[in-house]
Amino acid sequence: MTNKRAFVTAHKAQYAVSILCRLLEISRGWFYGFPASQPARDQRQANRDARDQALLPKIKTFFKASKKCYGSKRIHQDLLADSEVVSERRVARIMKEHKVSPLLRKRRKPITTDSNHKLKPSPNLLEQKFHSQTPNAVWLADITYIDTDEGWLYLAGVKDMTTREIVGWAMEDHMRAELCCAALEMALGRRGPVPGLIHHSDRGGQYAGGDYRKLIKKAKLTQSMSRKGQCLDNAPMESFFASLKKKEMVHQRRFRTHAEAKAAIFEYIEVFYNRQRRHSGVGYKTPKQAFEDMTWKMAA
Repeated sequence: MTNKRAFVTAHKAQYAVSILCRLLEISRGWFYGFPASQPARDQRQANRDARDQALLPKIKTFFKASKKCYGSKRIHQDLLADSEVVSERRVARIMKEHKVSPLLRKRRKPITTDSNHKLKPSPNLLEQKFHSQTPNAVWLADITYIDTDEGWLYLAGVKDMTTREIVGWAMEDHMRAELCCAALEMALGRRGPVPGLIHHSDRGGQYAGGDYRKLIKKAKLTQSMSRKGQCLDNAPMESFFASLKKKEMVHQRRFRTHAEAKAAIFEYIEVFYNRQRRHSGVGYKTPKQAFEDMTWKMAA
């Protein structure tokens, strides 16, 4: 390439530089800018490398604080909150280059929804419209499973659609109706009965049965159910379980006992998810912050 530059320099008095560059298959910008641009590019690269190295410890700190489950989007939000001006794309690149990423593992799973019963399901009042402006307007409920050395542990949860907070939960070694009832009772105890609140779940026997519907009726809630076999009808609740299990906690650990799993899940829900984890659905606030902000605005 240096010989080509010398050739153009020697003949540019006789021929147009553009013609010489085209014949030699080089750009005019390269010819004119070469002497000064290479050091400038080297300096820019050095500055980028230095900036990456300065960001890396903070990225690792926030990643560790998230229990090694945050991806680049939430790490980016933590950096912005820490007054770092940086793009999410850059954060993603640094995390990829330094292998800072959540660990994912696949495990076997049981069936938690049995809709093959003669109990009449409630109508689907949401129809996948999950937008709500006020707390205690829509609650979503579902059951999932946790693998332990002692066998399956089942978790029933109730989620406030507006704030994304898990307002009620219960864990047992079975998934009978009393498990779901305990989760709903916790939610009602925390938020109080809200007449007209839409309670949405799948059409499993636990939610369609008499014991659960008695609680619904007593609290004057309005029951809604997904269509048969349509998991997307309860997508936000499925998203919470995916975060808990596949992305952020359960599949990164081995639980030897039910008690060990219960302690870890309690900490995840009450300490991390509700109070520390930034949720994209509420502007990267925590669910607790979102609830407090919305409640304050409603009272003002």
